[in-house]
Amino acid sequence: TSLERHPKLGKPFARKCENYRKIILIGFFSKHYQITLKMDKKVRVTKQFKFETGHALYGYDGLCKNVHGHSYKLDVTVIGHPIDDAENVKNGMVIDFGDLKTIVNQEIVHPFDHATVLNINSPHKEIADEMENRGHKILRVNYQPTSEMMILEFAVKIKAMLPNHLKLHSLKLRETETAFAEWYAEDQ
Repeated sequence: TSLERHPKLGKPFARKCENYRKIILIGFFSKHYQITLKMDKKVRVTKQFKFETGHALYGYDGLCKNVHGHSYKLDVTVIGHPIDDAENVKNGMVIDFGDLKTIVNQEIVHPFDHATVLNINSPHKEIADEMENRGHKILRVNYQPTSEMMILEFAVKIKAMLPNHLKLHSLKLRETETAFAEWYAEDQ
C-alpha cells in the first residue's frame, strides 16, 4: 500500500495503473490521502445461513438415537480475487452475496430446512418410509447424519456450484451454539 499526494496541490490524485484500484480517505489526520490497492490479492467472503432440520443417529448410545431437531447455522467462506473490471456490475466483489445465497439455498437450505435426515442404510429406512407416507419431508442419505458427515456432503455440493474463479475455503456447521463441525479445503 502507498500513500500519494499531488506534489503541488497537496490533494489526492489518480494515476492509471493496471491491476490497481485507488481509494480516497477523507479526514485522515485532517489531510487527504490516497491508498493504492493491488487487486491481485485474495479475499475471503463469508455468508451465514440458518435452517431447521431433524435427524436420528442409528446405533448411537445417547439421546441422539431418537428423532430430534436442531437450529443449524452454516457459515460458508469462499476465497478469490475481487473482480477488477469497471464495466462489470460486480466490480470489486469476490462474489455477490446474493449469488452465494442462491447457491447455498438451492443446494443446502431448501432441501434440508424442516426435513428429517435419515440413514437409509439402516433400519431408519423404515422410519423414513413411514414418515414420508404420513406427509413428512424426508431426506434419505447413505451415511450417519452427524454434523461431521453432513458438512462433508455440503462441501461437495457447494464446490460443484461455485464459479471456476472461486474456491470453497471453509464451512462451519453449528448444531448448537456450543457444538459445531468445521471443514477446511486446506485439510483435504
